Amino acid sequence: MSDEIVTPTPSPSPSAPPVPTGPPPKVTNRGRTAVPIASSNSDTTDVPEFEPFGAPGPRGFPPLTEFLDIWDVNMIKRPDEINRKQHHTVLYNSDNLIVRRGQEFQLKITFNRPYKPAEDKFALEFAIGSSPQFSKGTYIPVFPTSERQSTWTGRIINTNENMVTMGITPLASCIVGKYNMYVAVMTPFGIRRTRRDSSRDLYILFNPWVADDAVFLDDERERDECVMTEMGIIYHGAHGDIAERDWNYGQFNYGVLDACLYIMDRSDMPITNRGDPIKVTRKASAMMNSRDDEGVLVGNWSGDYTYGVAPTSWTGSTEILTTYASSKMPVAYAQCWVYAAVFNTFLRCLGIPSRVVTNYYSAHDNDGNLRTDIILDDTGRIDRNRTKDSIWNYHCWNECFMTRPDLPPGFGGWQVVDATPQETSDGMYRCGPASVQAIKHGHTCYPFDAAFVFAEVNSDVVFYSRSRDGTLELVKVNPTHVGRLVLTKTPGDVSRRDITDQYKFPEGSTEERTTLEKAEEYGCKREKSNLPEADVDLVLPTLEVSVGDDFELNMEFINRSDERRVVDAYISGSVVYYTGVTSSEFLLRSPRVTIGPNKSVKELVVVESKSYMKHLVEQANLHFIATGKIKETGQIVTAMKVVPLHNPKLTVTVSEGGKVSEEMTVTVEFKNPFSFDLEGVYIRMEGPGILMPKFKYYSLIPAGSSLTWTEFFTPHRAGSTRMIAILDCPALRQVQGQASLTIEP
Repeated sequence: MSDEIVTPTPSPSPSAPPVPTGPPPKVTNRGRTAVPIASSNSDTTDVPEFEPFGAPGPRGFPPLTEFLDIWDVNMIKRPDEINRKQHHTVLYNSDNLIVRRGQEFQLKITFNRPYKPAEDKFALEFAIGSSPQFSKGTYIPVFPTSERQSTWTGRIINTNENMVTMGITPLASCIVGKYNMYVAVMTPFGIRRTRRDSSRDLYILFNPWVADDAVFLDDERERDECVMTEMGIIYHGAHGDIAERDWNYGQFNYGVLDACLYIMDRSDMPITNRGDPIKVTRKASAMMNSRDDEGVLVGNWSGDYTYGVAPTSWTGSTEILTTYASSKMPVAYAQCWVYAAVFNTFLRCLGIPSRVVTNYYSAHDNDGNLRTDIILDDTGRIDRNRTKDSIWNYHCWNECFMTRPDLPPGFGGWQVVDATPQETSDGMYRCGPASVQAIKHGHTCYPFDAAFVFAEVNSDVVFYSRSRDGTLELVKVNPTHVGRLVLTKTPGDVSRRDITDQYKFPEGSTEERTTLEKAEEYGCKREKSNLPEADVDLVLPTLEVSVGDDFELNMEFINRSDERRVVDAYISGSVVYYTGVTSSEFLLRSPRVTIGPNKSVKELVVVESKSYMKHLVEQANLHFIATGKIKETGQIVTAMKVVPLHNPKLTVTVSEGGKVSEEMTVTVEFKNPFSFDLEGVYIRMEGPGILMPKFKYYSLIPAGSSLTWTEFFTPHRAGSTRMIAILDCPALRQVQGQASLTIEP
């Protein structure tokens, strides 16, 4: 008898399903939805020129000669005509009609005979996307009679023989994008309409001039700056040494509007969501960076830009946006101000009021815990291996203006949106829109990402001393270092505007304490320990230093006690990126300083250019941190100072007597002031209304030598403008120059 156990095979149950043997079935949407969600503005539907009401008789349809026929449609789309002027779209360089929602525009229709209101029935049809539907707001018929109206209103303004002038007012919340337009005439046998003609396509934009629109901005000066102004100023540098960069937003340039619509198409954003500025700005803040959706710009903070354009080399947004739309590939490279500037172009182009904002000493990546930790070793020196948090010298983001019906009253107005990829929000690299009012009052629970922005302007800098056994002891809290200054450009002027008070109450005020308590209710944690204040102060001077200069760092130790104090000090000098990340340390001193009672002592450190020049990175900043341990009390004193290095300037000269359509010249001059050659030099220049972006490459500019580049250009628009130029190479970034000029008609 065998020991083998035999398992019997079960007989198939009558109710058991058959085992599949063939290929798996093809999974489709059938049975769930008849029409896929339209997510491309460039897709269109073929609309028949004749749509019969039933099957034709045995002899077909009779001739339709007695019924109204359409001979011509005049879109009144030229810049000098009424539509463009009334809708503030004169500056857009496009052959199509561009209007704003919530406001009437006019069309002229020529029929084969005079229009008879009692007998003739016609309508204008507006369609957007691949599957226009009335219920979705993607197909809108507009009727000329008051008895029959749809969501958009229509009226006959004038009739003159065979020509009818009709006024159309799109809904103030309608979809923003490019519409196809048809004229449809009703006959007893069917609908006869104009054939598809791309010259009759029209763009409908957000309308900050109309009170019913969600982006309405009542301040005329602010609106003119944040919608219509093409040339901007972006602030950078450091607090105490603020620098400016000119930027040509170019929102009206040829191809930019189509590029902005392509960005929304590329994101697969449903057409039906494109009338909501909250959804548009949130989706676009993700699409400006390429991290997770093949968006517009590739971020790069490495210093190696071999396969693209250095972020410091760009002069405007036009080249970036049109390149992205034509190549269908992300454009290299960007850092925070490039993201903010291109996003600003996108928003202004679509009609959403927006501005670029710079926050000085901006805390990053601290997950809203309101703390940036700096670790010192037991001697008082910074432990760079364990100090992971960094504070950016500055960070640029955008503010856009809109109502927030999803939030309680009072939280509309300016909203922060940030396209620089830092942290994910709902699974994608994006940030906002976050209400500035919510940030100021500590309502960090409100969407979107208010807690993250709150931390960027309110974090504490916390110093810990790490003993040899690994324990951390709190030694100092600086609650005022982060978010020191928030700037944007003054409307209608070239000066800067301090908007810090829109983000936070004055340091130490009752309102500030209330705000921080409110933020803590929503989960933000602060360091509240009350440490005894050290009786020695350490002060670092404010310096202005040009690249290649030797300079003196004169530190002052002030003893506020009635006893002598001895301080073992460490003075560290590092080259840092503007993000606060250290590239290399070039200076380390460790003096012992003795200070008499109620006296001060100055410690002089000479910094030679040869010590830092070989370590320089782009946007070069020298970061000095001084720490000291007081021998008698064991207390730690600290001070930090960022010293931006000033670059040489470009000289930009424009010929005199500028007139529209008359040729002019611009000359850019530069002298290499250094004792070393500059290699791989790019110069870029452009100017709104006068010159599209141009660049020139120089393989070498020898030490002490000069270059001159002269370019011809022909202004095509009257008014005041600026010509801007930037020189950029691996050894020297963002050398700038500009010239203001006025073009006569």
